[in-house]
Amino acid sequence: MTTVAAAPVELDVSDPPHFPALDALRAVGALAVLVTHVAFWSGDYGRHGYAGTLLSRLDVGVAIFFVLSGFLLSRPYLARAAQTLPPPSTRSYLWRRFLRITPVYVVAALLALALLDDNADLGAPTWATTLLLGNTFVDPLPPAGLTHMWSLAVEVCFYLLLPLLMLAATGRRGRGLSTARVVTVLVAMTAVTAWWHLHGADWADTWTGGAPGQWLPGYLSWFAAGIGLALVHVLATRGSATARRLLAPGRQAGACWTLAGALLLVAATPLAGPTVLVAPTTAESLTKNLLYTAIGVLLVLPALVADERSGFGRAFGHPLARRLGVVSYSLFAFHLLVLHAVMAVTGWQVFSANGPLLLLASLAGSLVLAEVGYRVLEVPAMRLKRLVPPRRAEPIVATTATSGTTER
Repeated sequence: MTTVAAAPVELDVSDPPHFPALDALRAVGALAVLVTHVAFWSGDYGRHGYAGTLLSRLDVGVAIFFVLSGFLLSRPYLARAAQTLPPPSTRSYLWRRFLRITPVYVVAALLALALLDDNADLGAPTWATTLLLGNTFVDPLPPAGLTHMWSLAVEVCFYLLLPLLMLAATGRRGRGLSTARVVTVLVAMTAVTAWWHLHGADWADTWTGGAPGQWLPGYLSWFAAGIGLALVHVLATRGSATARRLLAPGRQAGACWTLAGALLLVAATPLAGPTVLVAPTTAESLTKNLLYTAIGVLLVLPALVADERSGFGRAFGHPLARRLGVVSYSLFAFHLLVLHAVMAVTGWQVFSANGPLLLLASLAGSLVLAEVGYRVLEVPAMRLKRLVPPRRAEPIVATTATSGTTER
């Protein structure tokens, strides 16, 4: 079907377009991480052959989060650059990021450090390092109950780096948006990731006691994929026929998700490394990273152009699906604490638990804590964002027909 460009409409670049399906996609990422951790703890990774390996590859949920972050956080910069406007306020941006992650993380960290027996002997320096999200830089593993927080540390590093990346990609006000310049930055980010997997992490491991494999350079490709999607979306709203063609496959959500599933099946083969507790080769590590990059793009793309009347749009726009997405950060943050609690109450041992029952109990407890965390911690914290207001809004012109979203 040929898409006819809509008439230009004014929009406020400080109030970016909303993508309802992305809320539900956050839930997909969080639930995938929860399921893969339950499968590891229960021992299902090793008990079910290829199916167990497939469960281990649900850590692709982290890639979904990173692609989403790259898209959502870079798009305001690219949209403003396209209209030769100054970038978003760095102070406001960093303040919002601080409010978004800190309250939930600090509470989760304090609960894990104070309540879990495995953390009983940790001293004040480790507590301080943990509260500052610095474990992966100095320790092989974070404390018990917080081992999944390496990905949050990567997110924070990306938050800090993003304004510099956007400066490199867009330049200063008045130069407009150069596609070639942005693509050059994305290629460089991907090249850094490739080098890190092949050489950089091993090099860093010679001079650090931390876990270089869990540092930002190893995942820049996932963020780059999100920034690339943001670039295409901005260009499409400005009438680029090429960008519209690049977005068009997203309207075939079933095909995109089927292809993503096929790539996940490939990732579950030895090409992407062993299942558990054995370090992959550098080639296997890079292969897994690149496969996850492609999977992340294929899953996010349909959510950017979702038609609310389609089956995909209705499913991902359903209030329950979107609510799960809204509370997904708290779900992610607290689910390992719930896993510890379930194992303690049931008396199950690691690698020998009942997988389905462990999943049901952990999911139920995590959903309750997620709702509490969202209402008690996230909502009050985000009310403070007004203390550091964003840059005053300036109108720009864009079209909406190609994205299927309303920009206002």
